Amino acid sequence: MAIHNNTGTWGENIACDILVKEGCAIAERNCRCKSYEIDIIAMRGDAIVFAEVKTRSENGDDPFDALTPSKLRQMLRAADNYVKTHNIPHRIEFDFFAITGNEHHYQVEHIRDMTMPLMRTRR
Repeated sequence: MAIHNNTGTWGENIACDILVKEGCAIAERNCRCKSYEIDIIAMRGDAIVFAEVKTRSENGDDPFDALTPSKLRQMLRAADNYVKTHNIPHRIEFDFFAITGNEHHYQVEHIRDMTMPLMRTRR
């Protein structure tokens, strides 16, 4: 497996742990919806959460740089396709995880239920 795949899986594991600690139930991981992959699908109360995880090593790259208008459109299309395919009547939320570092020292920024993601409002 390529190093970037290991890094991505590691970051997704961290995001899943955080979601579970917040009371979410993980429904699926790495779900293919047409030509797009949803990193994490979880349930938070009466909402279905589509979570995008971007993980970077400590080389200075900012995971938020990957949250482009194009990426947001892909996320919306994938969620729409998933909801229609599975006939899901739940409220929808989008979470974004920006994880930087390595397994010994890392930083996580979690935008929960992002409505204005490019404003980079961080919780």
